[in-house]
Amino acid sequence: MGSTTEGEDVRLDLVRELRAAALIQHAWIIQAWKTQPNLHPAAVMLLSDLSKVGEARPSELAKRRFVDLSVISRQVAQLREAGLIDRRPAPDDGRATLISVSERGHAELAGWRATYLEFMKNALDEWDEERITTLTTGLAELNDALRTTLGAPGGCFAAAEKEKVSKE
Repeated sequence: MGSTTEGEDVRLDLVRELRAAALIQHAWIIQAWKTQPNLHPAAVMLLSDLSKVGEARPSELAKRRFVDLSVISRQVAQLREAGLIDRRPAPDDGRATLISVSERGHAELAGWRATYLEFMKNALDEWDEERITTLTTGLAELNDALRTTLGAPGGCFAAAEKEKVSKE
């Protein structure tokens, strides 16, 4: 880091580093997903999130991802066309739809995760597990604080992220 000038807040450095990390991740995702021309990377990220939280309504996913329902609808359509999700009517309200990751979706996610983990293993080759865990815990706490500030529903999404981190 070290880019903070006199009078700047260290939080500005944090924002800069988070922005850089997001850009790097985006570049990697675009490169990795060239083999999946019919799926937008955001749809695959939705699939991954859905696998963490389990069956959900599209409106709930839109709130969690801070996007309009129309965005989720397009992504769900891509995932459904690819056979990666299942849909069913909500038992409490037949007008609402619940979506979940299909068997094929879980298999595809496993392959994509293996590729991503290999990338991260190569990038963090010189990091020990404790350093990775410390960073992961700090980022999870940061994300919770940001969600709370935005008034976003943390609930099972935040809990699922924490559970995933504790298992890895």
